[in-house]
Amino acid sequence: MSSVLGEQPFKNQEDIKAEIKRCSTFASICMYVMLLFVIIGVISEAAGSGSFLWFMLAIVSGLVSLHPQLHNVAARHLLFSIEAQSKKE
Repeated sequence: MSSVLGEQPFKNQEDIKAEIKRCSTFASICMYVMLLFVIIGVISEAAGSGSFLWFMLAIVSGLVSLHPQLHNVAARHLLFSIEAQSKKE
């Protein structure tokens, strides 16, 4: 049975927690930018000007936010597996 600790891309648990915090921050920023683009798109649609660009920017920023969110999930899974393995020992 292979050890999870031997295959980890991080140095220690504090490094994983810092990575989780960075990814959460970046994902939140992307989501707020997406919300801002949606609001601008709705306002420009109500004003009668083109809103297609704003909605496309909202979709792109939403897609960009998926990467840090998935990385966050993977880092949390690794952290929980390391903690579970250390409790076994």
